[in-house]
Amino acid sequence: MELHQRIVSAPVDFGAIRSEFGLASAYPAEASAEARDAVDAFAGARIDRTDIPFVTIDPPGAMDLDQALYLERTGTGFLLHYAIADVGAVIEPGGALAKESGARGQTYYLPDGTVPLHPPVLSEGSASLLPDQVRPAALWTIELDENAEPQQFSVIRATVRSRARLDYQRVQAAADAGRALHPSIAALPEFGKRRIEAGLARGAIGLRLPAQSVVRDDSAEGHWRLVVEPRTAADDWNEQVSLLTGMCAARIMLDGNGSGERIGLLRTMPPPADAAIESMRRTAHALGVPWPDGQPVGRMLAGLDPNTPAALVLMSEATGLLRGAGYTVFTHPVGSASDRALDGVEPDVVRHSGIGAPYAHVTAPLRRLADRFATEICIAHCAGTEVPQWVRDGLGNTTESMRRSDGLAGKVERACIDLTEATLLASRAGAEFDAVVVREANGNRPAEIFVADPPVLGPCVGGPPEGESVRVRLISADPTARKVTFAFPAQAPDQDT
Repeated sequence: MELHQRIVSAPVDFGAIRSEFGLASAYPAEASAEARDAVDAFAGARIDRTDIPFVTIDPPGAMDLDQALYLERTGTGFLLHYAIADVGAVIEPGGALAKESGARGQTYYLPDGTVPLHPPVLSEGSASLLPDQVRPAALWTIELDENAEPQQFSVIRATVRSRARLDYQRVQAAADAGRALHPSIAALPEFGKRRIEAGLARGAIGLRLPAQSVVRDDSAEGHWRLVVEPRTAADDWNEQVSLLTGMCAARIMLDGNGSGERIGLLRTMPPPADAAIESMRRTAHALGVPWPDGQPVGRMLAGLDPNTPAALVLMSEATGLLRGAGYTVFTHPVGSASDRALDGVEPDVVRHSGIGAPYAHVTAPLRRLADRFATEICIAHCAGTEVPQWVRDGLGNTTESMRRSDGLAGKVERACIDLTEATLLASRAGAEFDAVVVREANGNRPAEIFVADPPVLGPCVGGPPEGESVRVRLISADPTARKVTFAFPAQAPDQDT
């Protein structure tokens, strides 16, 4: 029997995935020209806030920098300035660039490069919040109390300048070593922890599952390997800034524009089914995980050690609670029947159950279409002006584009991982691996296991027990079908039945 040996990398070609899903990275010439020649439509009407020492926090090598922040601890709580790339100011409504980005919906990320929402000359150049560059921005100002709960918030058009480009790993390393963080984010750890606690109190559900990624092997041309990307506390702290801003944006939309109308574009998710929660309770009981009556599922998950098999099982099952995400558009006269639903008659139509509050996408307009439209609504509401007609006219198509592209993005990401898994393991049929059983078999559906080295998530026949650490054997790995299959117990091939 061949035992598992470390698998480093293999040559993988992602071109077939691009073709299969119709991902054309080349931008039409007219749209590219508009991006190259883009100018700020509000250049003469902006507030100069280049005095604020913004910084960005992104993955290493990222160039499409949507967000820059400055967070200050005050005598009464916190003051957050959050600058978002003002894409709506540099894209001509109805132009070729607007039409092409409307068709794409979002940026698609493949291991060998992106299929961008906007041409890189714009998204990685003139509109990106790169350091030491004066840029147009939608500037959010949010005042918070001692518990990091927002008290006042607004968004205006401004010019900003980032002072430094940070990444999550360096921020986390500094925090772990007890070194001082950049002054612009010195308050971020305390802010992040308080916002995470506020989320749990709201009933938010956060998952800390291992994140599989395909990364380039720099030691071998054309070779790729699988890794589990570590999620740092710095990721979580920074995420809270974006979530907070999205919740403030939703509140602005729901409060209306003061002229007898409410208009908005929310990201929504229905509450989990009672049956799904009860199923998780049974799983937790079987795994010996305490779950007191009345404790929300999010708080139970937050208390788990993510490195244990039980946590892997429960968080994997919890993904089933976070389904049905969509977009809710409303353009209602205040007091109408549809409008009353927004006031709590049917609160689930405007809430995002994973966040535990109404929420809108506004913080990634370089990479996601919906953010440009939602931001314009918020700017208009805060200024007391009419929402632009191009925003009103485009809400329906934007929603459809986001629904379609969200589904496509998930399929593309999964296909890239599946192809890499199958390619790495293609020559290893019969090899044995250590694994954790993430989900037991159910009917015709085989069990699902997670192999840590290389990090592979795949089906396993033979009915291995959920939550257990087991030894499995690789039956097959087919790169063409992008499929791997394991068997339990790890029998020799001549013992198969």
